[in-house]
Amino acid sequence: MTIKPLPMRDALLNQLWEAMATDGSIFFTCADFGSPILDKIRADFPNRFVNVGIAEQNLINVSAGLALEGYKVFAYAIAPFITMRCYEQIRISLALLSTVRPMNVNLIGVGAGYSYVVSGPTHQCYEDLTLMRALPNFNVLSPADHLTAAALFDRCIKHTGPKYLRLDAQVLPVLYEHGAPNMEPGFHIHRKKGQICLVATGYMLHSALKIADRFAEEGIDIAVVDLFDLSHFACDAFATLLNHYKGIVSLEEGFRGRGGMDSMLFEFIARQGLTTKLLNIGVEGRYRFELGSRAELHEQVGIGPGTAFNQINAFIEALPCEARVPVLNN
Repeated sequence: MTIKPLPMRDALLNQLWEAMATDGSIFFTCADFGSPILDKIRADFPNRFVNVGIAEQNLINVSAGLALEGYKVFAYAIAPFITMRCYEQIRISLALLSTVRPMNVNLIGVGAGYSYVVSGPTHQCYEDLTLMRALPNFNVLSPADHLTAAALFDRCIKHTGPKYLRLDAQVLPVLYEHGAPNMEPGFHIHRKKGQICLVATGYMLHSALKIADRFAEEGIDIAVVDLFDLSHFACDAFATLLNHYKGIVSLEEGFRGRGGMDSMLFEFIARQGLTTKLLNIGVEGRYRFELGSRAELHEQVGIGPGTAFNQINAFIEALPCEARVPVLNN
């Protein structure tokens, strides 16, 4: 049976609404940002719902205070605003304070990357991976479809500490037709064959699979991995996986070489003593004001399937000859 795609926020908020009926410790806060399911939460649980208005700094401080009183808090706003507009409050009230006091605050940022494609760089979000990864106590979660987004709810409830959920604002195709993956490792292997592995997060997993399909048409197997937990993935298992490949390619809808997923992978490979080479594909380090579709903008900034394919092909050509021969891995 084909699963109908849903907005990530609706899938997650529906899980939240259902849980609030039986768990009185869940509290919801938002910064004047709505949805139909949010209206249900407000109507059914008015005593555990607060809209602070367009005041993200206050949103963080209110959420922190509720968490200190024992609530499991979900705070909801547009991605660039819930991360950048209130970054000092996140650092002090959540990252710093959580080192000495147990707290469970889950920041839901809607509009990752180029989600709000027609709104320009003020509403697009390329810096959040860098900023939220820089906070030592934060867990950064980046799903690629609504099934994974919904499955992250249990992770948010069960694990204390502050978290950032980076959700896409667009309705994306379902990639997990048989249900959400096992969430515990923090990553999922979509394809394992080949000597090159694409490691993607969020929307870029869709592009990675398209790129792998194009290489398959030329007889080259390319592995694809979804890294949806950028903070607490299973390190040993991930290192063992990456060690199978001659080359790794990171794909993220964030600035390249500025502390995002690529920086994490560079450090991880070095600390694990892996010999594999890494090519990092991300947004060019400047702001652009051109309008267009998400696909058009991606090609312009160097992360579209077409431009990424050319970069990866050049990367493969530069590797030792044996890495360019399709190999089947078990």
